Amino acid sequence: MVAIQIIRDGENLPDSVRGTVATIGVFDGVHLGHQALIALVVEEAKELDLETAVVTFDRHPTQIISPDNSPKTLTSIDRKIELFQDHGIDYVYLIKFDQERSQTPAVNFLEEVFINGVRAKSIYVGEDFQFGFRKEGNVELLHTEGKKAGVNVTGVLLVHGQSEEEGPISSTAIRDHLELGEVSLANKKLGRMYECQGKIISGDGRGQTIGVPTANLLIDPEILLPAVGVYSAWYQRPDGSRKKAAVNIGRRPTFEDCSHDVSVEAHLLDFEGDLYGEAGRLFFVKRIREERKFSGVPELQNQLRNDLATVRKTLK
Repeated sequence: MVAIQIIRDGENLPDSVRGTVATIGVFDGVHLGHQALIALVVEEAKELDLETAVVTFDRHPTQIISPDNSPKTLTSIDRKIELFQDHGIDYVYLIKFDQERSQTPAVNFLEEVFINGVRAKSIYVGEDFQFGFRKEGNVELLHTEGKKAGVNVTGVLLVHGQSEEEGPISSTAIRDHLELGEVSLANKKLGRMYECQGKIISGDGRGQTIGVPTANLLIDPEILLPAVGVYSAWYQRPDGSRKKAAVNIGRRPTFEDCSHDVSVEAHLLDFEGDLYGEAGRLFFVKRIREERKFSGVPELQNQLRNDLATVRKTLK
């Protein structure tokens, strides 16, 4: 597989590329709705013998437009690019989204990014897509202005869940599930397990003293963590190998009455070894219980034995 290529904002594709089928979006989570859109891009590119391109942003635009309302993100930019490659994308046009870029008029944005930047011959966007200064651009404008430049534009219906009552699959809906601890529902809409990556750092060693050693993961604070609780998960090491894991996301109330900091601790089942310093990745499967305060270490240890049995059963 040829590695995906990154085109920085203001740059153009290599001269050898005569054109692309393209799409644009934040693509936070690269969920099933995003994947359906990308699949249309890939399919038409094959038919027209063109390259594929995704236009996306180096940060969530709300971090600039409305920072007080900016959500935690589901996927880092590096992980998004990996997922784009997995789904058949050749080029990523990465927009540096700052105050100046947020004020680009929609018509100028179309010319700079789609016509000059990725040489789009065809564009696919979600039916609710908006772009440009004050969101003045939409699918209708893309149709009108694209036609002048010989670019075909297709607005794509949003993908819904298993029932119409669920509404369209969206990054917002997935965040809502995760904030409620509904990892299984989030995973269905993602089309894969929700994941967080972080470096293993030293902890206070308390897990070791009670017979359940844990690896403490330092997660990027911009990435959304599932709700506080205990989860069954897979821990992936840098070499790609995976271990069953019981993961606690919380404030350890049995030991720390006043802690406001949320920690992420993973106990790897059937594993002995040193993880410190490595970059581990957690794939969440199911929330098995809420975090709660225990009367003491014996009660906690008894609960942990039950938790580990549940994790084994869940990941069997």
